Amino acid sequence: MLKLNINGTERQARSAADTPLLWVLRDELNLTGTKFGCGIALCGSCTVHVDGLAVRSCVMSAGGAIGKKVRTIEGLGADKLSALQEAWIAHSVPQCGYCQSGMLMAASALLARNPAPTDADIDKEITNICRCGTYGRIRAAIHAAARVEPPKPLVGAAVGAVVAGGVK
Repeated sequence: MLKLNINGTERQARSAADTPLLWVLRDELNLTGTKFGCGIALCGSCTVHVDGLAVRSCVMSAGGAIGKKVRTIEGLGADKLSALQEAWIAHSVPQCGYCQSGMLMAASALLARNPAPTDADIDKEITNICRCGTYGRIRAAIHAAARVEPPKPLVGAAVGAVVAGGVK
């Protein structure tokens, strides 16, 4: 039995420790906001926070999350929309929805580490793919959220990208 801290709550999962965290979240814990995209850590649709770090849950084992704090999209703005989520809506970022949860998680981790990112910072840190190409709106929403409410730093917020790329 795996004991995981998900969105501040201790949860138990019966999956094997080497099962990708994505599948434990979606299939066993019914947290379906985290999306499957590519399965090889390139697209970022499965991004979650693990101890404040934006990680691709499709390639992280559930066992690797034991003893760590995992936050999914369901835990972002759980009580009310975060400044980032409000900015996302105000800037009409959502289109098809493919990237939304992962993009929001990557952006919130960036803002926790860097409350006033430049375009270059965003391009370097946000390596998620948006099929609809709303990168300009994503950048604008991140800047707007940073102006409204600088986020509180996350514990261990040494945010790093799993793969290189960046917002186009």
